[in-house]
Order: sequence, then structure tokens, then C-alpha cells
Amino acid sequence: MNRPYEIGINWVKEKRAMKIFKSEEYIRMKNPTPGMPYRPEILTKEHQAKNLGGMFGLLVAGSQVPYHYHNHRESIIIAISGKATEVIEGQEIPIKAGDVLFIPAGEKHTTINRSNQDFRYLEFFTCPPLTADFVEVK
Repeated sequence: MNRPYEIGINWVKEKRAMKIFKSEEYIRMKNPTPGMPYRPEILTKEHQAKNLGGMFGLLVAGSQVPYHYHNHRESIIIAISGKATEVIEGQEIPIKAGDVLFIPAGEKHTTINRSNQDFRYLEFFTCPPLTADFVEVK
């Protein structure tokens, strides 16, 4: 049985693995931490990913990711539902479902949900695991 965040299809053939991430399933998923943000890793070395990691992000209304940067990590963020504000080097950029962002290494950024609904996204990044290259800016 899959854990709540293990949504999608895993295809294993001839010792190769492919994982399909079904955004609609992440959109419909109940928050297992009601009222709190939820950010599990969804692509790890357990999926045979060596140089790439992935996470599902669910920011409830009024929540945000700490302002931070990565020394080496590059990220692609795919907004799948809701609206939020991405702050990159102090500049606020509104984002919504369907938007795709690239964040290079070294750029200070955060995602803020100022709306009254959940903001959900998928993020894929280099230099995994998720906690390996996270420098919070105070």
C-alpha cells in the first residue's frame, strides 16, 4: 500500500524504474496534517534517483516556506493548484496553478500563501536529499 504521498505510477522493467507523477491525484489528496503545511519527498534514491529529488508541497492558507537559498541546488517548481507569492531576492512574483518556475542556486527565495485556500506544487531539484542544501536566511 502506498504512503499518502506516494501517488502516481511506478513502472519497473528490466531493472529500470520510471515514476509518473499524477498532479490531479496530489490536487485531490487530503492533507494528512490538517491546518499545517505538508512537504514530503516524493522522489528519492529509493526510486533509483541519483542526482534529482522531488517533493510535494502543500501550503495551507497563511503559511509559508522559510526564506532561504541553496548553495548548489537548482529547482523547478510546478504550481498545480491555488495561488501564492514567490519572493525571489526581495521581489514578489504572483504564481498560480499552471506556472512553472526555475530557481538557480544561490537565489534567496520563499513561497508565501496569502490566499484563503491551499497552494499545492511539485518541486524537482538537483543535489538531493531535500535537507542537504537548505540555508535559512534570518
